[in-house]
Amino acid sequence: MGLCEDIRFLTGRALWEMENLMRCIPDALWNKRYDEIPMWKYVYHTLYSLDRWFINPCDPTYRDPDFHTPQMADLNAVPGGACLSRTQLETYFKTIETKIETYCASLKDDQLVQTPPGCTMTRFCLILGQYRHWHRHMGLIYGFIVEDTGKWPYVLNMQGVYPETPMPNYYP
Repeated sequence: MGLCEDIRFLTGRALWEMENLMRCIPDALWNKRYDEIPMWKYVYHTLYSLDRWFINPCDPTYRDPDFHTPQMADLNAVPGGACLSRTQLETYFKTIETKIETYCASLKDDQLVQTPPGCTMTRFCLILGQYRHWHRHMGLIYGFIVEDTGKWPYVLNMQGVYPETPMPNYYP
């Protein structure tokens, strides 16, 4: 098995976990602020970073989502009354999921050491960097949910099976 097979395997699991995590956020917490930042903004920051950085942050054809504003993904910028809905972010996630799955399906091991056009980092570095960033922010969101609800969203371990029940899935 090559490196790209491992990347596809782990990316599929991580995407499932992200979708489940988003669905585990109770409506009552969607706009709740943590360190002055609403929950939805932590989710958006995570998704936007995946969208921009997983494949090629220097892609001149990249277009921000229609609802994006210059400081929306910045966790150092406290938003005023802006709010992204669950539906907007779930739809955005599905777009990102398709984009990343398509990219990973076509990726070959020898391409991992190459830099995408206009970028100074290798494809492998971009992917690993996103795993690092993505899961750090997922951990924050998990913590907020656990603290406020006492429920722990389900995580797929390296060999765990996907639950048969529809999302959201929590540990029993």
